[in-house]
Amino acid sequence: MAFSTQTPTIVVLKEGTDTSQGTGQILHNISACLAIQETLKPTLGPFGSDILIVNSQGKTTISNDGATILKLLDIVHPAAQMLVDISRSQDAEVGDGTTSVTVLAGELLKEARTFIEEGVSSHLITKGYRKASELCIAKIEELAVNVKKSSPAGEFREMLERCATTAMSSKLISQNSQFFTKMVVDAVLSLDEQDLDEKLIGIKKVPGGSMEDSMFIDGVAFKKTFSYAGFEQQPKKFTNPKIINLNVELELKAEKDNAEVRVEQVKDYQAIVDAEWQIIFNKLEAIAETGANIVLSKLPIGDLATQYFADRNIFCAGRVSSEDMDRVIKAVGGHVQSTCSGIKPEDIGTCEVFEEVQIGGDRYNLFKGCPQAKTCTLILRGGAEQVIAEVERSLHDAIMIVKRAVSHHTVVAGGGAIEMELSKYLRDYSRTIAGKQQLIISAFAKALEVIPRQLCENAGFDAIELLNKLRSAHAKGETWYGVDFQKESIGDNMAGFIWEPALVKINAIASATEAATLLLSVDETIRNDEQEGQAPPQAGRGRGAY
Repeated sequence: MAFSTQTPTIVVLKEGTDTSQGTGQILHNISACLAIQETLKPTLGPFGSDILIVNSQGKTTISNDGATILKLLDIVHPAAQMLVDISRSQDAEVGDGTTSVTVLAGELLKEARTFIEEGVSSHLITKGYRKASELCIAKIEELAVNVKKSSPAGEFREMLERCATTAMSSKLISQNSQFFTKMVVDAVLSLDEQDLDEKLIGIKKVPGGSMEDSMFIDGVAFKKTFSYAGFEQQPKKFTNPKIINLNVELELKAEKDNAEVRVEQVKDYQAIVDAEWQIIFNKLEAIAETGANIVLSKLPIGDLATQYFADRNIFCAGRVSSEDMDRVIKAVGGHVQSTCSGIKPEDIGTCEVFEEVQIGGDRYNLFKGCPQAKTCTLILRGGAEQVIAEVERSLHDAIMIVKRAVSHHTVVAGGGAIEMELSKYLRDYSRTIAGKQQLIISAFAKALEVIPRQLCENAGFDAIELLNKLRSAHAKGETWYGVDFQKESIGDNMAGFIWEPALVKINAIASATEAATLLLSVDETIRNDEQEGQAPPQAGRGRGAY
């Protein structure tokens, strides 16, 4: 009697499930990431080009900020999504270097592809990359130049300005970097040194004018809110005013809400109407008795209240946004009041000068010379909305860089200098060890050269010639030699004041290595087709899956 030796086929996953695994899957994931890298490569550096992105609604965005571009691209490949995540984390942690981290992660995967095709285990590559990353971070910390706050005042500020200039060099505002550098450093230094909360730097956009018409306000500025008749009669400038911040609606209709009253005589009805008026008048009188000159409220201030304040030379603004109100309170002092009675002197804020001014086509309320001034406002101008939006993104990167430089105050030379030094260091180290790890660490060293190489290509320089010169210079001990865009050659970028906070490079190398090693550990993807009325479940095997 014969028995069948074949194992019956067992179907575990539902029909329509797409599975792919093994070496082919790793190579497929690497190819997807390289496609993202190719998109971002042309935007790197001072001569990087911008990308025009049009979304499904037809809105256009012009930017060369890596995080912004990746956020707007509709990326569906799960492995490529990893590069989007690391650029966002770089943006959140240090604010700049979002393109560098994506390009570097892609290059690490590109170098790994050769090993994978030759049958080297992805575990060995991961181990080598992690070791190389640790060596790089330790080397950066060793090489970084410390510029302490205890240095002469001018020297510390100079360091911040140089870091800001380097951050802006690849942006739209690079031609106006001298103007914006001062603005950015002033903005960061006006914050509280303890927490350096960049959210307290308000950024307002006013179309029209040139970029250099932008203004730095040491205090708070917000756009004139909706106002009723009577507003024109209010004073528009005060010196040392008393400022009250309310969360109270000062409108007559507010007293009628949800009320049902039955009356038998007309005089009773009149008494009710009078009572409603009396309630709001009591509120207004209580505010006027505090001696306040400026009344701000998160809720509407109606026409009756506006006229009442105008008659008493009091300025008022209703419907102030929560964000602006919070910044006003931090700048002028005082507290938000939810009632108009019992307002104490300590609940009232003040500033040196309040004025309402015309900026472009809008009117703005400015609070200057604030005693608690741990906040400031940048008013950005420009010819087109897309230009102003890109200026805002550029300033955000510069602000974050200066903020990190204030808190960590160690810098390295930019322009590919630190990458070339790390590459030389890793090559020297790899010669001291045997086996496959020597090749993998050498591959990491080669991947680091993508930054100076791409900087040269984007600027139209001969990348091969300049990289050879850089390798030669670093071999002779010229630690800070990088690409010099002014001379179209190489030069000492530390002496040339092309500085970046060490934290930017440490975070970029750590994030790029983490993304590369995670993608190399994924050898299977299981994708379930979406069922009707059901979200697509995802499952994984072994070391990881998408």
